[in-house]
Amino acid sequence: MTALAEIDDLSSLVSRAAARWPDRTAWVFDETGTSLTFDDVARQSARLAGALADYGISAGDRVAVMLRNRPEFPLLWLALARIGAAIVPVNTNYREVDGGHVLAHSGARLAVVEPEFTDLLARIRSATALERVLTPDDVGPAAGVSWHESTTESTATSGIGLAARGDAGTAVPEQPVNIQYTSGTTGAPKGCVLPHRYWVTLARGLVTDFPAISDADTLITAQPFHYIDPQWNVALGLASGATLVVLDRFHPSTFWQKVREYDVTWFYCLGLMPTLLLRQPEHPDDRRHHVRAIHASAIPRDVHAALEQRWGVPWYEAFGMTETGADIRMSEADHDALVGSGCIGRPTRDREAVILGEGGLPLPRGETGELALRGTGLMLRYHDDPNATERAFRGGWFHTGDLATMDEHGLVYYVGRTKDMIRRSGENVSADEVERTLQQHPDISLAAVIAVPDEVRGEEIKAFVVPSGDANPKPDELAEFCSSKLAYFKVPRFWAIVDSLPTTPSERVAKGQLRGNDGDALARTYDRVEQSWR
Repeated sequence: MTALAEIDDLSSLVSRAAARWPDRTAWVFDETGTSLTFDDVARQSARLAGALADYGISAGDRVAVMLRNRPEFPLLWLALARIGAAIVPVNTNYREVDGGHVLAHSGARLAVVEPEFTDLLARIRSATALERVLTPDDVGPAAGVSWHESTTESTATSGIGLAARGDAGTAVPEQPVNIQYTSGTTGAPKGCVLPHRYWVTLARGLVTDFPAISDADTLITAQPFHYIDPQWNVALGLASGATLVVLDRFHPSTFWQKVREYDVTWFYCLGLMPTLLLRQPEHPDDRRHHVRAIHASAIPRDVHAALEQRWGVPWYEAFGMTETGADIRMSEADHDALVGSGCIGRPTRDREAVILGEGGLPLPRGETGELALRGTGLMLRYHDDPNATERAFRGGWFHTGDLATMDEHGLVYYVGRTKDMIRRSGENVSADEVERTLQQHPDISLAAVIAVPDEVRGEEIKAFVVPSGDANPKPDELAEFCSSKLAYFKVPRFWAIVDSLPTTPSERVAKGQLRGNDGDALARTYDRVEQSWR
């Protein structure tokens, strides 16, 4: 049997998994109770490849998929990889402007969508290259494949078996299998062209190195499939033989209940998820689980120890991007000394990391600059955007846009996004630092901080805060709280009390929306200098 180290494409991962663990459960979809074995995954993705080939999809084509967390999404992904085509995941929250951008810019020829989205696609189809819009019927563990056209002009094809045009050819590791649009906090999404090697490198690293995922593990994912997390969890399950449990979405109040129900042993989370979990009421069963390790991105350093104490399991920092995959992780050996330090670990075996100054030259250890990466398994380019690609890869390094430091031992410490560094009266203010401070206040559930233009100081600081429960925090009191913990120039001048914060699919605050704020950055804002609301 082919060794994992010798595999560089998704189709070979599918074949190897089906041969090695044919009857083991590969996926469980919690919402419907649907489960598929690794043999089911291989057979049904092959059938789908045949169906897609019968609709004229071939190597190099792009297919948009706008589905919720259901088996058809990963099956379509693997089917397209088998053909040599690429999936274009479309956020199910997108509408005419953002959805139209992704569909038009990607050049997708075919779309497979939930029935509820066919009207949306009908409205934007003329501005795209779409030739067909389909809806999947039912692809169960023992079923064939049934397709229904969303228009009445074509006849549906049902129960298609293996079609010659859908058979797997010799996969090229650098063949694109995704055009994955970033859910960035600013600007129009850019399409990351992700090859087979990206996914296999990411999955293999989590099998070969810590946390050493194996067929004894059960994983759980709560992100939507149009985001990369469930996709690399699928690749990881195929590489390791681990069972993957897929939730419909992230529900903080029931997440740990599902972890216990399915005997989950490892999972990854990010963004606001750790904070939202910690804010749930304590439960007698908090430590009754089989989780051996948790990886998370952007663990709030002030509550890192509290997370571990609550659930009795170590939380390990991990850093990655849509463009680059898995880049930096905390190891078992480093963990105990670094809890709450802001350290994100060391580069993985497939990555090199460097901290660059404004001139693009490496900085001395300990100095803050832009984190840059290179290595095996990064994206190939931004789709149809050579200028953005050139900027991102200038000097032979991928420029992350994140500020970090690296110590003399090669440990990387995250500082913040370059766009989240506020320049106020000549002083640099980290939005992350102010946000973490605000979230220590008992009346604050969540906080986000942005820069707003100011004629005198260049930039001023505005804070958006979500109250805890029925709390009614007063801006002046919050400013006084910040003043007791931060330098005066870091205390926000402007305040907005909001019911919630907009988030990206990766559970990060969508600061682009906060900066827009209906075209007026200071609308519905309290000014603590003038002591009045605008």
